[in-house]
Amino acid sequence: MELKNKIAIVTGASSGIGTAFSEKLIRKGATVYGLARRLNKLKEIQSKLGEQFIPVQMDVTKHQDVEAWVTEQFTDDKNLPHILVNNAGLAKFGNVDDLSVEDWDTMVNTNLNGIFYLTRVIVPLMKQNPNHCHIINIASVAGLLGNPQISGYNATKFGVRGFSEALFKELRYDKIKVSTMFPGSIATDFFDKVGSETHSNMMQPGDVADTLVHLLETPDNLLINEVTMRPLNPKNPDIKE
Repeated sequence: MELKNKIAIVTGASSGIGTAFSEKLIRKGATVYGLARRLNKLKEIQSKLGEQFIPVQMDVTKHQDVEAWVTEQFTDDKNLPHILVNNAGLAKFGNVDDLSVEDWDTMVNTNLNGIFYLTRVIVPLMKQNPNHCHIINIASVAGLLGNPQISGYNATKFGVRGFSEALFKELRYDKIKVSTMFPGSIATDFFDKVGSETHSNMMQPGDVADTLVHLLETPDNLLINEVTMRPLNPKNPDIKE
């Protein structure tokens, strides 16, 4: 796909890799609708990235709000989305007998339901688009391998993989690609929120964003449907063994 003049939607755009995705796409000439709950953060990003970044205050767990925005925003054949990056996600860690129902529901609603709510209303617009389109779902290496204390996060990210696999087979003949990215540790505030610290051996958001751009720029009849990314050496170099 040639990214210049394409319309992209990026969720979780107010920080981390969502911001990096938006920046890389805009550098390539795309217009990005950046969705997140924190409008003030989105406006700060717009002040840096310019008018091609369009802030949209949105909680992807509110399906009625998602549907209303899509219906209002994309009104004609000249304004159809080409790219959807389902990036919004969060984690609540703990043993299964310590994990609250609220924390479980929060992960399921954001990491899994939120992807479904937006994708279900964007797909009909992509089917109208005469160009090839691309949906990229951001999962995690936690969607490939279960580990203690992240059972809820595992469950949602395994779900993203299954949803994406089915969607790829469902949409391939409509000129809509579906890819899933499974990143390992990235130096973002994600780890601050779960009580861990970032370090220099983690992947950088810009490098992950470069991979996303590569997926989008592949030839129309070439699909890379899954990509796993990890730091070669994941250990914190500041911790001496």
